[in-house]
Amino acid sequence: MARVTQQDRPTDKAFAPEYQGALGSLSVNSSLTEVLAKGVEELRAAERAGQQGEMARCGLAVAEACRRLGRIEEADAAWKASYRAARSAQDTGAMAWALWSGGTLARQRGSLALAYRLLRLAAELGERGGDVVVRGYSLAGLAETGRIQGDYQAVGELHEQLLAEARRRGEARHTVWALEGIAQMHRNTGSYDKALALFEEAAETAGRADDRRGRAWALRGIADVVSVRDGDVDRALALLGEAESLCREMKLSSALAYNHKMRGNVRYRAGQYAQARDDYALALAEFEEMNEPRGTALSRLGLTKALARLGRNPAETVVDLAGLRETLDRIGLRHARDMVDRATAELGVGPLPGSSPRAEEAMTR
Repeated sequence: MARVTQQDRPTDKAFAPEYQGALGSLSVNSSLTEVLAKGVEELRAAERAGQQGEMARCGLAVAEACRRLGRIEEADAAWKASYRAARSAQDTGAMAWALWSGGTLARQRGSLALAYRLLRLAAELGERGGDVVVRGYSLAGLAETGRIQGDYQAVGELHEQLLAEARRRGEARHTVWALEGIAQMHRNTGSYDKALALFEEAAETAGRADDRRGRAWALRGIADVVSVRDGDVDRALALLGEAESLCREMKLSSALAYNHKMRGNVRYRAGQYAQARDDYALALAEFEEMNEPRGTALSRLGLTKALARLGRNPAETVVDLAGLRETLDRIGLRHARDMVDRATAELGVGPLPGSSPRAEEAMTR
């Protein structure tokens, strides 16, 4: 079977470096169910042949497909098996990729301390093994972990560094990722014009590179900004509809759930509280099914706000918000934690039990 190496790939098109060995010919746009089926088939063949290196690389694709499909326990077993096979083969690069997958899974599960540890190890092994791609992906994972925690000052410079490296190497997919991360930080700090320009650049770059996953995430970002900045509900929903089609085409379970949550955000901002409630409830069920704690918490927050606007008993709202604040504190998501305080003030149900003086002051402004 012909092998496709990273050096063989055109630089102007997005590719998935996590699809390696016998799976190297798979496209970045291959559906995850296809990747999983092919990965399991090739993994079994490598096991029968006793090829530890190939087992590691096929196992990586299995781990990533399972993770993105929300099959968390299978993903956990697969990345660990990939690492063991890579270690047996003394393949430093494959060990780094397995650790990257494990660290990414840990972040998805809300285990941020473990994510940092595994991703740092992956970056170190990538550098030691001379694999600049896995090193870059691992550093990007560290940057994204810091970003979702709200630690923008610490990781903003790293995002910019990784964007420059990706552009220099012509890696369209990683360029799109970095643009989206920087855009998200601008959006969360109120720099909507900068955020929109970066999300639009990400969408255009992804489109030229045929990176459908990257384009779906970028369209979601554009929809968010035009909703919050311009109040343009129709355009935002149209963008999310296009993104949803891409997610369904590729079986992107997590991206689809975040798309549904964003649809709830758009409708909530427009005062369409019943529709927002339904969108948040759908996203919540999807996130719970894939055991994704960050998405679960954010969807629950949206649902709580929508139900409050629809006349729910304020005492029940207080219970939900207090529970969410505790959950987000435990995960370590500072920006999302601040969202609970803002929701408490917005809905006029505070202070919550155990609120800090700073939070209580914010609620009375």
